[in-house]
Amino acid sequence: MSRSGLSLPPGGALEGPPNERAVPAVDDTRVRQQALEIIESILAETDPRSQQSRSNLQERFTQHPDDPKSVLLEHLIVTRTQPAAGAAPVVHQDSMSLNRETAEAPQTVTIPIDTEVRKRIQSVLRDKLLLTAFQPIHGLLSGDVIGVEALIRFVEQDGAAADVWFREASEAGLGTDLEIAALSCSLAAAEDFPDTMFVAFNLSPETAADPRVRKLLEGAGLAPDRIVIELTGSLELADGWDDDHGLGPLRRRGLRLAVSASGAGFVSMDKIEELRPDILKLDRHLIEGIDNSEGQRIRARAVVALARELGSSVVAQGIETAGELQEATALNVAAAQGYLLGRPSVHPLDWSSWSLHSQAEAQSVG
Repeated sequence: MSRSGLSLPPGGALEGPPNERAVPAVDDTRVRQQALEIIESILAETDPRSQQSRSNLQERFTQHPDDPKSVLLEHLIVTRTQPAAGAAPVVHQDSMSLNRETAEAPQTVTIPIDTEVRKRIQSVLRDKLLLTAFQPIHGLLSGDVIGVEALIRFVEQDGAAADVWFREASEAGLGTDLEIAALSCSLAAAEDFPDTMFVAFNLSPETAADPRVRKLLEGAGLAPDRIVIELTGSLELADGWDDDHGLGPLRRRGLRLAVSASGAGFVSMDKIEELRPDILKLDRHLIEGIDNSEGQRIRARAVVALARELGSSVVAQGIETAGELQEATALNVAAAQGYLLGRPSVHPLDWSSWSLHSQAEAQSVG
């Protein structure tokens, strides 16, 4: 079985819902080890602003050295419920300048930035309050897990969604830093997946072009042909990410590009053709209600036809009902993901069950 996993013949249906299959038992040693590594990393920090937080963590760990998971969880919760040292009770506004090209002349636009937002994001970057959730991606021919998508979760009291965090970080001028921190977190968590599975990471075009991303990926324990970079946001900004200073060298070694074919009017079809992605995703906008809408089916078939012209594989994303899965299968797409097939999980035990099943399938094929 190849590492890429997406070179599947068209057609075929799942042989029973994957979430009904037996889940192999896996011990808790790896989870404890990961918690210990995170605790050690936090205690090794030297920032004086988080000295009290580190002291409290050290005290908890000294009291409960045999339960690092609970110690870490309590630390993360308490850290996020306490105000940052020196935080003002009144919300102030900062500002930042951005260069914007217009038809007349370049302009500098001043954007007000909530300093409390900036402090929260800097706290995440400093204290590593990030968790990676992986969502399984199933081959539609076999039903097996052939890859995973890395999704970021934030340990934060207000429960804000990840897209809110990334949007606020971008507005505060910390968007690329937060994306790179998230990528680092996800790469570390992804190393335990077997060679038979690929791992997809979401990056904005601007971040994908940052030289730090290439260094991170080159130093990771994943072969380039197992890495998929899905570009998010406006594809019109997707320039320079795959040149020799960006991810070009890694793409020549097998790194693959994925983009989403948004259902919002096919605005980016020309850009998709220019990018020639290895994977084209039918996102939730195109999948939702496809079993009851001829218009949705027409749009989805157009995307599949474009993918064939480009030589791209197609992944159906956001499958939530049996009807949507049936229609996706009828489109002869290579793979699918969604709540029906498997929800995102932050639990290594879930990841291990997917990995063990993938390894067993590879051995049976071999």
